[in-house]
Amino acid sequence: MNEMARLQKRRLAVYGWMLSAPALALMSLFAFYPAIATFWHSLFSRGTSRRPSVFAGFENYGDLFADPTFWTVATNNLIYAGVTIPVSIIFALVMALWANAHIPARSFVRSAYFTPTILPMIAAANLWLFFYTPDLGVIDQITGFFGASPTNWLGQPETALASVIIVTIWKEAGFFMIFYLAALQTIPPDLREAARIEGAGRWTYTRRVLLPLLMPTTIFVFVNAMINSVKLIDHLFILTKGGPNNASKLILYWIWEMAFAYFDSPHAAAMTILVLLALGLVAVAQFRLVEKRTHYR
Repeated sequence: MNEMARLQKRRLAVYGWMLSAPALALMSLFAFYPAIATFWHSLFSRGTSRRPSVFAGFENYGDLFADPTFWTVATNNLIYAGVTIPVSIIFALVMALWANAHIPARSFVRSAYFTPTILPMIAAANLWLFFYTPDLGVIDQITGFFGASPTNWLGQPETALASVIIVTIWKEAGFFMIFYLAALQTIPPDLREAARIEGAGRWTYTRRVLLPLLMPTTIFVFVNAMINSVKLIDHLFILTKGGPNNASKLILYWIWEMAFAYFDSPHAAAMTILVLLALGLVAVAQFRLVEKRTHYR
């Protein structure tokens, strides 16, 4: 009997590994191997035709931490993520609640909210370039009616990063709205009726019923927003190119700049590993802290 149980257990284990093999092979090829190769490459110095690269240990990491640009870019990305993630999620939830309500022209409202998402990143950036053009752009035309002087929104350090953040929120909120809209339509209307009978107001229903039921969707949206916050590069090519004076430079753009503009691939690899470590820590925190408070139906 014990032999039969062990045999059955082995068969289930083999069956499980067979099911996991395709995904494991793809992840090994496109995720694990590139990460390990990048880490190994980050341990070597920058080579030239006359001076081949040599093993340098963690010297590239020390160079990054000693570089003031590293702290500027990291701060920019923290500000960028700290604003775009919560604001995009809040806007997406509000838009989904509105688009899910029984209002006239509801289909038009949904399409209008989702339209920025289907635009290519480069096209969206070019569109906002027209908005931000000093003196001739739409924003300066509107503020000019109130007596405000023209502003170079993308050309001054005080407003460059905020201008990029606004473009990102405008584009991502509509995309995240789709997930909230789909989640809202799975919530039974009986719950609202039951809450109304119990005397719960709209805010109490939203806080005690709606938001907890939407928590799995919120986690999914949060993870996607967090990933997007470190992979923005398209907008920067069109809008600011990281300037002025690194005021709007973000991590991925800086990695690209080191690797392909300055041909400093070891430092770019070291920066990539630091980003992977940061994302890994956030993922661990998410699984250990946030997911324990989430209830899946």
